[in-house]
Amino acid sequence: MKAAVYQGKQRLTVEDLVIPEPGPGEILVKVGYSAICGTDVHAFLYDIAPPGSVMGHEFSGIVQSVGTGVTKWNKGDRIVGGGGNPPPGEEAPLRRQEQYNYRLEGFANTRKRGYAEYTLLNEWEPIVVPENVSDLQACLTEPCAVVVRAVRLSRQRLGDTVVILGAGPIGLLCMQAAKAAGARKVIVSEPSDTRREVASSLGADVVIDPKKGDSVEAMIESTDGVGPHVVYECAAAKSTLHDAFNMVRKQGSVMLVALAWEEIPLLPVDWAAKEVTFNTTFGSEHYDWQVAMHLISTGQVNLDPLMSEADIIEVDDIQKAFEDLCKPSSQVQMVVRF
Repeated sequence: MKAAVYQGKQRLTVEDLVIPEPGPGEILVKVGYSAICGTDVHAFLYDIAPPGSVMGHEFSGIVQSVGTGVTKWNKGDRIVGGGGNPPPGEEAPLRRQEQYNYRLEGFANTRKRGYAEYTLLNEWEPIVVPENVSDLQACLTEPCAVVVRAVRLSRQRLGDTVVILGAGPIGLLCMQAAKAAGARKVIVSEPSDTRREVASSLGADVVIDPKKGDSVEAMIESTDGVGPHVVYECAAAKSTLHDAFNMVRKQGSVMLVALAWEEIPLLPVDWAAKEVTFNTTFGSEHYDWQVAMHLISTGQVNLDPLMSEADIIEVDDIQKAFEDLCKPSSQVQMVVRF
């Protein structure tokens, strides 16, 4: 099988690996589509993925075969590669540990995942893809579950005005999830022309180019001079978290969704008097995936504008795709097709 193997030092090579056999309680999945996640790009950029690993955790596929003892799945079942309810002791480390540092601990696992033609999953791990959701759409269930969790933890209320900083895949999904949760007005800030156009097409009420003028003042002016109730930080640019605190209204909420991997400037004296609530989120849990799949299958989250045919690549082109995504770009969502 073809697989993109990380060699270290920002180098991925496509290799021919042996197709694994499912053991007891495992299923073998033929991967159809695997979306490229920003987390994997950061692991590539900062060279923290272990050499020999096959990354990729946003994927959909078809069950190819099952191991002994598997009763939930049959050959030909359409699945997305996550979202199952883990049995006791099988939870992700960040759910069972009291202290957890993703930068230092998040890439210790060398398990071969979605940037390969085939991958193994435990029987409990995947969830089924509804008939009205395509395989391509299904591969974005994981990032949709991430933003579902962010919105559910954000303290957003029905009728709130919200700001989305950054209209990459996470920002565009977060915008739609916030709308589905009852936001009255959604304002998006994004420097890329292409991504601003996608945000507008997906229903953003106001779209702002932060390169033109003072974006913080523009956001405040767009909310009748008081600032948004909730700001979702989905950009992880150097200044955007500080901007979020400066624009949010008094006693509003800032939700950190996208993560900076370098030190960023903050000057709390500028905004602490507003008594702002600061929330963080990371990953997702079983219920978040269920909600995400419901939003996708009912059309409340529209994934099609996020993925143009030009951004669907073959695995042989994955090195160039990662290099491109390490730089400021206008792509929305890149997907590997097997």
